Amino acid sequence: MLPTFDLQPDRIPRHVAMIMDGNGRWAKSRGRIRLQGHRAGADTVARVLDYCADYGVQYLTLYAFSTENWSRPKAEVDGLMRLLGSFLEDKEAELVEKRCRFRAIGRRGDLPERLQRLIARVEERTCEFERQLVVCLSYGGRAEIVDAANRIAADARAGRIGTDPIDEKAFTSYLYAPDVPDPDLIIRTSGEFRLSNFLLWEAAYSELYVTPVLWPDFGEEDFVAALRDYAARDRRFGGVASAGAAGKGGQTC
Repeated sequence: MLPTFDLQPDRIPRHVAMIMDGNGRWAKSRGRIRLQGHRAGADTVARVLDYCADYGVQYLTLYAFSTENWSRPKAEVDGLMRLLGSFLEDKEAELVEKRCRFRAIGRRGDLPERLQRLIARVEERTCEFERQLVVCLSYGGRAEIVDAANRIAADARAGRIGTDPIDEKAFTSYLYAPDVPDPDLIIRTSGEFRLSNFLLWEAAYSELYVTPVLWPDFGEEDFVAALRDYAARDRRFGGVASAGAAGKGGQTC
């Protein structure tokens, strides 16, 4: 673990979400097929999960497979599904040993049945742990909002909710993981400046950090650089700058 003398505990994000971009470009630059890039990216997932434990990040959310990714070539999609299954099988015992809760969010019914069963098993074995790894599979931010609206409509038709207007708190309770706090920090690798339909509701006040590093190359120094950047910001949530904020750059630590 790198020195953390300049990272005060109260400036560490509780929840980090990551858009893991660049696997394909990493593979292409090395003359390899895209699936090899995804395999290298799976190794990075394991490292980043350890970084979160080392630096006190309680929640890690990863954008693993979007609703739009189903349009990719069948061979790549099938390979990704197998890779996801292999990753879970390989890491199941480690997640239990390290007391890390695993959960998958998204339109899980779209996934292969074997993968669905594996996900359910790992979720059941880890459900009591406080530290969490949340993996977005067949996930889209717009799809999540639409699914929440449809569940609200279904409950209204069934008489399970009243006729009072739905406020933000009530709407949030219908999202895929309403008990998980909104991400404090969203990191995107490979230098692209967009959310790509990721956590659109939850990201309303998240701090964004973009690095040109491709996901398979993302290491501890890159993770710490993101934490340091986050720690130097002043989060106002629509209010005024906090006392002690250091100029335009925000609060120092």
